[in-house]
Amino acid sequence: MKVLVACEESQEVCKAFRALGHEAYSCDIEPCSGGHPEWHLQCDALELLKMQWDMILAFPPCTYLTAAGAVRLYAADHTIKDEDRDAKGRVAKEFFLAFLNADCSKIAVENPVPLKRYGLPPYSQIIEPYMFGHAWRKRTCLWLKGLPPLMATDIVIPEGLWVGSTSARRAPTLKDRYLLRSKRDPKLRAKTFPGIARAMAEQWGGICPTEGKEVAE
Repeated sequence: MKVLVACEESQEVCKAFRALGHEAYSCDIEPCSGGHPEWHLQCDALELLKMQWDMILAFPPCTYLTAAGAVRLYAADHTIKDEDRDAKGRVAKEFFLAFLNADCSKIAVENPVPLKRYGLPPYSQIIEPYMFGHAWRKRTCLWLKGLPPLMATDIVIPEGLWVGSTSARRAPTLKDRYLLRSKRDPKLRAKTFPGIARAMAEQWGGICPTEGKEVAE
């Protein structure tokens, strides 16, 4: 299959599909950090939606859409305190929907639990890293079209939160403090866990017939 992995500089998902023989390409406005620039398209991902793809997996920025950012958007009386942030949230919504509504039969879009304000469609499922062999909690929503829900592959006991709470309205728990959030920059916190990437490739792509023959040998 020809697979577009949009908004991915880490190439974690791209490499997982490539390992199974698919023609997968990561795409981001930044250079890739996954070690395979020959599989990376450094451009505006929206331009690539004009091409034909067998599958589109998108990881659009969540900064202005995530419910975790509510404290930055709303005042204590629930009115909007940052009009500029609100405007960026609406732009982010349109970017998100461009992938979900793309002309492709198989689509998955990933983001955290969104703010209700921007009215994103209902998500298809929620996954956590600990369902795929990584001992962390990080609630991640998947919006799916033409793809089945992603099934857990290796459930382990979570040790803490991968991304600590940003809410100033409640005290962080011990699990929030398991590791200081400052030790992970936004780029690291946003990377797809290898176990999740592998599950996406295996369950949604499978081994290409020609590649399967080589593996069997």
